[in-house]
Amino acid sequence: MNAAQCKMARAALGLGVRDLAALADVAQATVSRLERGEELKPSTVLTIRSALETAGVEFIEENGGGAGVRLKHRSSQDG
Repeated sequence: MNAAQCKMARAALGLGVRDLAALADVAQATVSRLERGEELKPSTVLTIRSALETAGVEFIEENGGGAGVRLKHRSSQDG
């Protein structure tokens, strides 16, 4: 997950930096550092990514069209 993907995922979910920090159980400054493109421990990035995925986004890897984010498809059976 790169800085742009993190920002896009937050926007898609309607989350602020503070909201994401709470979901991922990290400091607000940590999310801000990630979104500025600063290097974080891989485990911290994974923790933030996992929180976003749990909240309802999927990350799209680089496939010639650029890395991205999309909301997970929810079936009619999903609450």
